[in-house]
Amino acid sequence: MNNRLPSVTVIIAARPDQAEIKAVAAARQLDYPPELLEIIVARGKQPSVQRNTALRASRGELVYFLDDDSVAPSGNLRRAAAHFSDAKVQTVGGPNLCPPDAPALEKIFALVLGSWIAFGPSRARYTPVGRLRDSGEKELILCNLVARRETLLQLGGFNEALYPNEENALMDEIQKRGGRLLYDPELIVQRRPRSTIKSFAKMLMTYGRGRAEQFRVRPTFGSALNFVPPLFCVFLVALPLLGKIGLVALGIYFLAVLIQVAALISRGGVLRSLAATPFIVLTHILYGIGFWRGLFTRLKTNGNQVRAEVVLENIAR
Repeated sequence: MNNRLPSVTVIIAARPDQAEIKAVAAARQLDYPPELLEIIVARGKQPSVQRNTALRASRGELVYFLDDDSVAPSGNLRRAAAHFSDAKVQTVGGPNLCPPDAPALEKIFALVLGSWIAFGPSRARYTPVGRLRDSGEKELILCNLVARRETLLQLGGFNEALYPNEENALMDEIQKRGGRLLYDPELIVQRRPRSTIKSFAKMLMTYGRGRAEQFRVRPTFGSALNFVPPLFCVFLVALPLLGKIGLVALGIYFLAVLIQVAALISRGGVLRSLAATPFIVLTHILYGIGFWRGLFTRLKTNGNQVRAEVVLENIAR
């Protein structure tokens, strides 16, 4: 792409009846030449199908995927486009951060999402970690991801049998074929976490199920870490049979949680970090339960039927 700016299509998946789409308002404010920027809202009920439909209709050399509630700063596209001067770079992404004006409970959830003990390397999706670097699917997230359109089309787009984790499987394949995936901690969007304990719990189980289904479709050594929460659930069930050894192991676990909570104080303060403690434990349990479920769910897609219900809207700036 040399030094010229590539054309870009912003793709936003939204619900059929959704009136307010924060990502659209932010996309209209992106600092990018209007003649090089296209904004498509794909309305439907299955995000993987919606994004594939929009991808096939897009005209940009690059596509910028945003969730409906992702608020991108105006300089994001120019920053991301610069990284694609290297022909081997296939995707560029960064974290989605909790807005500073979010309610207290959402800020607690954000602390949990950005903690190592709860989400491991995937914490980089929710808090800036390190510097610009080659990365992988565990650190990149679809609500803030730029990719080469032609590469995605050559690979057939997203696997419509997977939701979530459809982007993870696709990025695994891109990396397998020699493409570079970049993580830029300064390429941020603001996006609010779940607003209730119930919705946060449901999200954790969905993430676990999605990861297990991805492993079934595309097993990799990188997924080994994701087996820790389901094995932790097995440990809890077997705890009465383990005697003192089990109690010692449980004590070590809670000590590790407390060390993590202490490390969060610099970012979240004492009260908020202490409040995150039960949610860290809940993350391990619910993700583990979701993972076990995902190992046995029936993988299927009614893509053709759902695709007919996808409505594309080209948004004028």
